[in-house]
Amino acid sequence: MESLAQLEVLCERLYNSRDSAERTRVESTLKCFSTNTDYISQCQYILDNALTPYALMLASSSLLKQVTDHSLPLQLRLDIRNYLLNYLAKRGPELQNFVVGSLIELLCRLTKFGWFDDDRFRELSKESIDFLNQGTFHYAIGLKILNQLISDMNQPNAGLPSSHHRRVACSFRDQCLFQIFQISLTSLHQLKSDASSQLQELALSLSLKCLSFDFIGTSADESSEEFGTVQIPSSWKSLFEEITTVQIFFDYYALSIPPVSKESLECLVRLASIRRSLFTNATTRSKFLDHLMSGTKDILRTGKGLADHDNYHEFCRLLGRFRINYQLSELVTVEGYGEWIRLVAEFTSKSLLSWQWASSSVYYLLGLWSRLVSSVPYLKGDVPSLLDEFVPKIVEGYITSRLDSAQADIQDELSENPLDNVDLLQDQLDCFPSLCRFQYENSSLFIIKFMEPILQVYMERGQLQGSANSELSLAEAKLAWVVHIIAAILKTKQSVGCSTEAQEIIDAELSARVLQLVNVADSGSYSHRYSELSKQRLDRALLSFFQNFRKSYVGDQAMHSSKQLYARLSERIGYNDHLLLLDFFIRKIATNLKCYTECEEVIGQTLSLFLELASGYMTGKLLLKLETVRFIIANHTKEHFPFLEEYRCSRSRTTFYHAIGCLIFLEDSVALFKSSMDPLQKTFASLESTPETMFRTDSVKYALIGLMRDLRGLAMATNSRRSYGLLFDWIYPTHMPVLLRGISQWADTPEVTTPLLKFMAEFVLNKAQRLTFDTSSPNGILLFREVSKILVAYGSTILVLPTKSDIYDYKYKGMWISLTVLSRALSGNYVNFGVFGLYGDRALVDALDIALKMTLAIPLPDILAYRKLAKAFFEFVEVLFSSHLPFVLSLDSRTFIHIVGSLELGIKGLDVNTSSQCASAIDSLASFYFNNITMRETPTSSAAISLARHIAECPALLSEILKSLFEIVLFEDCNNQWSLSRPMLSLILLSDQMFADLKAQILARQPVDQQPRIATCFDRLMANITRNLDSKNRDKFSQNLTIFRHEFRVK
Repeated sequence: MESLAQLEVLCERLYNSRDSAERTRVESTLKCFSTNTDYISQCQYILDNALTPYALMLASSSLLKQVTDHSLPLQLRLDIRNYLLNYLAKRGPELQNFVVGSLIELLCRLTKFGWFDDDRFRELSKESIDFLNQGTFHYAIGLKILNQLISDMNQPNAGLPSSHHRRVACSFRDQCLFQIFQISLTSLHQLKSDASSQLQELALSLSLKCLSFDFIGTSADESSEEFGTVQIPSSWKSLFEEITTVQIFFDYYALSIPPVSKESLECLVRLASIRRSLFTNATTRSKFLDHLMSGTKDILRTGKGLADHDNYHEFCRLLGRFRINYQLSELVTVEGYGEWIRLVAEFTSKSLLSWQWASSSVYYLLGLWSRLVSSVPYLKGDVPSLLDEFVPKIVEGYITSRLDSAQADIQDELSENPLDNVDLLQDQLDCFPSLCRFQYENSSLFIIKFMEPILQVYMERGQLQGSANSELSLAEAKLAWVVHIIAAILKTKQSVGCSTEAQEIIDAELSARVLQLVNVADSGSYSHRYSELSKQRLDRALLSFFQNFRKSYVGDQAMHSSKQLYARLSERIGYNDHLLLLDFFIRKIATNLKCYTECEEVIGQTLSLFLELASGYMTGKLLLKLETVRFIIANHTKEHFPFLEEYRCSRSRTTFYHAIGCLIFLEDSVALFKSSMDPLQKTFASLESTPETMFRTDSVKYALIGLMRDLRGLAMATNSRRSYGLLFDWIYPTHMPVLLRGISQWADTPEVTTPLLKFMAEFVLNKAQRLTFDTSSPNGILLFREVSKILVAYGSTILVLPTKSDIYDYKYKGMWISLTVLSRALSGNYVNFGVFGLYGDRALVDALDIALKMTLAIPLPDILAYRKLAKAFFEFVEVLFSSHLPFVLSLDSRTFIHIVGSLELGIKGLDVNTSSQCASAIDSLASFYFNNITMRETPTSSAAISLARHIAECPALLSEILKSLFEIVLFEDCNNQWSLSRPMLSLILLSDQMFADLKAQILARQPVDQQPRIATCFDRLMANITRNLDSKNRDKFSQNLTIFRHEFRVK
C-alpha cells in the first residue's frame, strides 16, 4: 500500500461502488487487514490518521474480524480496548454514526471474548457511565455502548463455543445487567422533558434489551415475536414493585411519537410477561396488575398513538399478554375491571371492522378473549365477569368481518387473500371455537342465518349456465370463510354452559349444511370451475371440515358416543352412521384427485385426509368395504388421476401411495398386492427396456422421479414383517438393477437422485422390526450389498463433479441422504457384518469408505450450518463409533482427529439429540481406550495400537473434550445430562492426571473464597466410584453428577 490516500480511495470504492466486480477486486486487495495479525498496527495507524469514514470503517471492521477469528495475546487485546475507549471519548462526537457503531461493536466483542481473561474487561459498563456524565454526543455514545454490550452478550458468536457463551452471559447477567437496567431507568427519567428523541430512543432501547435478555438460556427463536414468561432474577424484585418502573413507560408512550412510542409499548409487553413468582405476595402482584390495567385503560379511552400501525400492533400484543400471565379471577377483582373489559371489547370490535388494517393484530385480541372464556368454569365468587355481554358481540363481529373481507378480496386481486395465509388463518381460528361455544346456541344461529342465504343463492346459480364469474367467486369466498369457522368449531368439543347432547345437535345442524354444500359444489356448472382460485379456497375449507369432523365424530368410539349427532344428520340429510359419511368423504377425495391436476395445495390437503383415513386401523377396515376405494386401489394411473402426470405435484405421489399401501397391506392379500402393483410393474418394464442411449431423456427422468416417489410411499406403509416381505420380494432382485442404473446415469441431477436416495433410506429403515428375515435367509446381507452399490455409484460421481452455485441442493442434500441410508442400514440389526470380512466381500468397506470421503469433502462449518446435514453426519459418526470403531481407528491420524474434533463441536451445539449422539460416540471411543489401553500394560490389538498412536499425535484431544463436557454440565441448562455423564466417567477413568489438571483449571477460575467449597464438590463427585465401566458404576456417577452440578451452582 503506497499511501494512506490510495487506501482511502480503495475504501470508498469498496463501500460505494455499484460495480460488483470492482468491489470484489478491492475486497481481495484489502483482505489482508482482516486476516493477517501483522496488520493490526496498520489498522491503528488508519484510525489515527485517515480522513474518510470509509477508511475508518475498514480499520474497525478488520479489527473486529481479527478479534473474532484469532486468539490474540491478552495484553494486545487490553491495549486495543483502552485505545478504543480513549478514541471514542476524544473523536467519537465527530465521527459518522456507522463508524461509531462499528467501533463500539469491536469494543464489546473484545469485552465478551476477554470476560474471564482479565477483570478489566468487566469494567466496561461502569466506564460507560463516564460518557453519560458529559455532553449530548458523549451521552449517546455511552448509551450505544451499553446497548451493544447487551446485544453481544445475549447473542452467540461463531468464534465462541456455546458453552463459553452461556458462561459469559450468566456472569454478565449476575454482575452487570441489573446496574445497566437501573441506568436505563435513570436516563429515562432525566431525558423525559428536555432531551432529543435520539437519546430517548437509545434509553428505551436499552431498557428493552435488558428486559429481553435471555435470563435462563432458553435460546428463544428470534424469527418469532412470541416469547414465554420473562424470567426476571429475584434480586430485581424491589424495582418492579415500585409504581414508577411501569409508569415511566406509559409516560413515554403518552409523550412521544413512533418509533419511541412503539419501543415504550414493547417494554410494557415484557413487563406484562414477568413471571408471577417474582412478586413478594398476591397483594404486590395485584398492584402491579392494577397499574398495567390502568395504563392500558387510559390508552383505550383516548386512543392516543393507535393510528400508527406499529403502535397498534404492539398494543394488541400488550393486551394479549394479559391472557398469559393473569387469571380471570385476578382480573375481575381489580378495581375498574368493568370499564377495562368494556373498553377492550369496544377496541376488539373496532379492530374486527378494520380487518384490512389490523388482520395480523387481531390474533392477540382473540387469544385474550379465548383465554378469558376458558377460565369461566374456574371463576369463584359473585364478582361478574361481564363476558356474557361482550363475547357474543365479538363472535358476531368476527364472522361479519370475515364475510366483508371476502367482498373486498374479490375486488382487490393484488393483495394477499387471508384464506391463503395458512398460518395466520390457523392462529385466528384456533382461538375462535371457545368463543363460539361460550354461548353456542346463539353463535350457531348467527352462523346459520348468514350461511343459508349464501348457500341458497349458490345452489340456484349452480343450475344456471352463464352466471357471472365474479358473483360465483364472491359466494365461494364467503362460503369458504363460513366452512373454515365451522371446521374450527368442530375441532374442539369442549363447551362452557352447554350439555354434550345439546352441543352435538348444534354440531349436526352446522355439519349438515356443509355436507349439503359439498354436493352442490361439485355439480352443475361448478364442475368446470376447478381452475378458479375461489373454488380451490372453498375446497380447501371443505377438506379442513372433513379432517376435524373425522377426528371428533368418525370411528367406533365416536359413533357410539355421538348418537345425537348421527340422529340429527339422518333427519337432515339421511346419513345415519359413519360408514355412509366415510363413503361421502372418499367420493369427495376421488373427485378432487380426478379434477384437480395442477393445484398442489388442494391435492396435498386431499391426500393428507386420505392418508389419515387409510392409516387408522378401524377407518382403514371400513374404507376397504367401499367401491370407490376398491377403484382407487385398482386404477392408480395417470389416466384416472391426472395429477400423477403433473411434475409440480410429484411430491404428493408419496402421500398417495402411502395411503394406497396402508389399505393394500391391511387386507394382507398377496393377490391384491400383485394386482395393485401392475401400473408400477409397467413403469419398471419400460425403464428396463430403455436402451442406454435413451436413458438420459426427459421421459425417463420423470418416469424415474415418479416411480421412486411411489415406491417410497409404499415402503412407508409397510409396518410389519409380512407387508415388508411382500414389497421386498417384488423389488429384489428383479428391479434393483433399475435403481443402480438410475443413480449411475443421473448422479448429477438432484431431481432424480433425491427421491431415489430417499426411497432407499425408507427401504432400509428397520422400523417396527419389519426387516426380520428367516434365520437361513441371506436377504439382509443381499440388501446391504445393493445399498453399497448405490452409495458407491452416487458418491464416486458426486465427489468429482464441479460445484455449482447452490451447493446444498446440488451436492450436500444427496450426501446427507446417503449418510442416512448407510446409518440406517448399519444400525438396522439385520446384517451380520462380520460375513463381509470373512469372505473377502468389499461391500462394507466400500460403503464406509465412500461415506467417509463424502463427509470429508464437506467443510465442518458447512456441516454445522445445515441442520439436516449435521443431523445425518452425527448419526453416521455415532453408528461408526458404536459398531465399526476398528474402521475409524484404521484411518490416518489427521482424519481421526478431524472426526473426533467434530464430535466436540457437536456436544457444544444447541441441538439436544445431536449432543447426545456425539456423547455416545465419545463414550464408545473412551470405553475402548479404557478397556484396551488404560487397563492393560501395553495395547495388543491393531485397533488399540492405532488409537494410542492417534492420541500421541494430539495428546490434548480427550482432555479438551472432557473440559467441554464439564463446562456444559456446570454452566449451561443442559437437558441431556444423563447422556453427557456417560462419556464423562469414561474419560475421567482414562487418566488420574488428566482429571486432576482439569479440576485445577476449574478451581483456578472460581473466586478464592469459593474454591474450598468447590474442591469438596469434586471430591463428592467421585465418592464410591470404582475403576470400571459397569452399568452400576455408571449409574452411581450419574447420580453424583446431578448432586455435584446442583452444589456447584449454589451461590
